[in-house]
Amino acid sequence: QVQLVESGGGLVQSGGSLRLSCAASGSISWIYDMAWYRQAPGKQRELVASITRGRSATYADSVKGRFTISRDNAKNTVYLQMNSLKPEDTAVYVCNGRLLVAIGPPSDHWGQGIQVTVSS
Repeated sequence: QVQLVESGGGLVQSGGSLRLSCAASGSISWIYDMAWYRQAPGKQRELVASITRGRSATYADSVKGRFTISRDNAKNTVYLQMNSLKPEDTAVYVCNGRLLVAIGPPSDHWGQGIQVTVSS
């Protein structure tokens, strides 16, 4: 059984910072790309940032210069440092990982999501 568990969300004032973490556990042989998505009420899920195993990162235009994605391969963990938060960043943030598990080809796995609320 593979699990991705997010932590670090919460309520913060506009201009503040939060750091999200997502730890993968279980019968994992290898982790390829990892990513953070978010979904706000009434909106579609959007890709916030992604990072390859070699730590090459990409970002949505809306978060460039404010958010930083990183990962610790030894800990099977991906992070999202969010600075200069805005009310429009309010959403459920969901971790994604493309994993090679004990049996089968690489597949996508998702966390349950964590709420981030930015007050104005």
